[in-house]
Amino acid sequence: MDRKIKIIWEFSGPEAEKTAKHHQIHLEEFGEREKLTYAIGGTEYLNHLVWIAYIIVLEKDVVLVRDALKPLRAEVFE
Repeated sequence: MDRKIKIIWEFSGPEAEKTAKHHQIHLEEFGEREKLTYAIGGTEYLNHLVWIAYIIVLEKDVVLVRDALKPLRAEVFE
């Protein structure tokens, strides 16, 4: 079974929450457009100035997402 990978974009500043939530919409649209087998998007609050947007995909799809969307980092999702 493929591992799930959380691919992350980080946003900072006073508009970080708004930007991260907007980016999440585009990540989910990308997953639908590319017909990814598994793609779950979301946002997370890190501190008063930093939010992240992420998409969780199967390991086999990481290169496609990485090359198309240039994320900040990725980690194994458990």
